[in-house]
Amino acid sequence: MALYAISDLHLALSGDKPMDVFGQQWFKHDEKIKENWLKKVSSEDTVLIAGDISWSMTMEDSKKELEWIDKLPGRKIFIKGNHDYWWNSITKLNAMFDNMDFIQNNFFNYEDWAICGTRGWTCPGGDNYTKHDEKIYERELIRLKLSLDMAVKKGYKKIIVMIHYPPTNEKFEESEVTKIFKEYKVSKVIYGHLHGPALSKVLNGDKDGVEYIMTSCDYIDFDPVNILPDLKLY
Repeated sequence: MALYAISDLHLALSGDKPMDVFGQQWFKHDEKIKENWLKKVSSEDTVLIAGDISWSMTMEDSKKELEWIDKLPGRKIFIKGNHDYWWNSITKLNAMFDNMDFIQNNFFNYEDWAICGTRGWTCPGGDNYTKHDEKIYERELIRLKLSLDMAVKKGYKKIIVMIHYPPTNEKFEESEVTKIFKEYKVSKVIYGHLHGPALSKVLNGDKDGVEYIMTSCDYIDFDPVNILPDLKLY
């Protein structure tokens, strides 16, 4: 049993949103994801998917992409990305598939690890942060704490967080998000959102005792990353 992570699948199986307009590396990227996934992920494994799953606008339209993911091996745990406009009722989502779990003000577990998370938002002090972002950012902080509090209340000591947006601004300054990670003694943070030129400057590795793992598809070459490589389960 292994735990993998990947984000920003940006699936558009109807063909109306070709991703190669963002670079040749995105040409037929869904085929790359599937090929790499099948090489390493087994039915006993779990994959964390940190947002931007489908370009669909409604839940009905997203079924094609979600069913495509469901057919891949392993259990999947999701958080919402900024392009997941189809993400609507969390109750309906969690009732749709036996082996796919969706986080929103809740958490799931992988063995003795709690998997928490929320979408996040642009952090204060960032190049694109405006007054308009403040309310959304504050709401995401509440969602993050709700998820973490539920895990702590259930007695979990080992915590992994998925957050779609980077947890800091471009200067890697401390944020309310990173303060929460330290407060709750989060072990690992999975995030994505960044693409193209933004990938030249990412937070990856240990910072203040928290391991940050960047998993945008084009950053990890469309290949799920094993985030607990030293874990031995029998």
